[in-house]
Amino acid sequence: MIHYTALNKPKKSIVYDKYWIFAAKRFEVFINRLNNPRGPWTSDNVICNHRFTNVFRASDRVSQYLIGLQYDGGDYQEIFFKTILFKIFNKIETYQCLEEKIGSIDINSFKFKDYDLILKEELQRKTAIYSAAYIMPSAGSAFGHTLKHTNHLALIQKMIDDNLFQKVMGCNSLSQVYELLLRYPSIGNFLAFQYTIDLNYSTLINFSEMDFVVAGPGAKNGIKKCFSSLGDYSFEDVIKMMAENQSEEFDRLQIEHPNLWGRELQLIDCQNLFCEVDKYLRVTNPEVIGVTDRKRIKQKFSMAKPQYKLFFPPKWNINEKIDLKWQHNQTEDIFS
Repeated sequence: MIHYTALNKPKKSIVYDKYWIFAAKRFEVFINRLNNPRGPWTSDNVICNHRFTNVFRASDRVSQYLIGLQYDGGDYQEIFFKTILFKIFNKIETYQCLEEKIGSIDINSFKFKDYDLILKEELQRKTAIYSAAYIMPSAGSAFGHTLKHTNHLALIQKMIDDNLFQKVMGCNSLSQVYELLLRYPSIGNFLAFQYTIDLNYSTLINFSEMDFVVAGPGAKNGIKKCFSSLGDYSFEDVIKMMAENQSEEFDRLQIEHPNLWGRELQLIDCQNLFCEVDKYLRVTNPEVIGVTDRKRIKQKFSMAKPQYKLFFPPKWNINEKIDLKWQHNQTEDIFS
């Protein structure tokens, strides 16, 4: 909780309300797609024509795939290995390719040279093995390999050798997990926080997503657009303020409050929302400048591939609340 009386508060900009309006509209799309996979889902042309992630991070296609992997059996070391392997590339097709060629992804099958050869072959076919969602820095200075993915496989091997899964399980907070991950080559502030949240989906750790947040570059851009001044607040303070005040703000604007079967927006969701609002405002309000001066949204919306039914970490107690008729309607991917 922020001690508001001791701080100069941020000053809202002219587009501040669009943060909440966008959140409500984008969540409405998610719900509408559950009921009608073929659309239309919104009258907002910007949301119709461009790709925006879901309001709740855990409901996005990639997160859903990861959560499925985490609860598909295996001990704690196995869960950690699958999580890190998947997230370093952050691409479903890459994981599936490895699975197809290796036969089964597990800690015992991880042979550096075999995995390296498979990914080299994919590169030779001009196949993208990393997601375009964010840039994964090379760890070449630490491991000395020419190819980026080879260094990252070496990074995974080092984490295994360090028994990092045990150290993660011994942490007392999300921030401690984050600090552990920061010690590893090519994992900066943004990735360390993202991986912390990913590990927290699993049974390795169980902390509240309201405990800790790190503002990424996109979120900082969105925050600078939504506020003309931050006052004495840090970027993280602003995100916490948004999460704490969400009910009052949705009520003030008289718009429906997004919730994931009773689960309100968490800090990670509010952080991600600032990234997406930054993109949204590039089109609706190009005159509003953030940290950078980007004017376009790179990714256009396209109907995604068929996908699976929704599944969330069982510890959230959400799965039993999901309407079964929605699950049966999922002939198209509702997660991206």
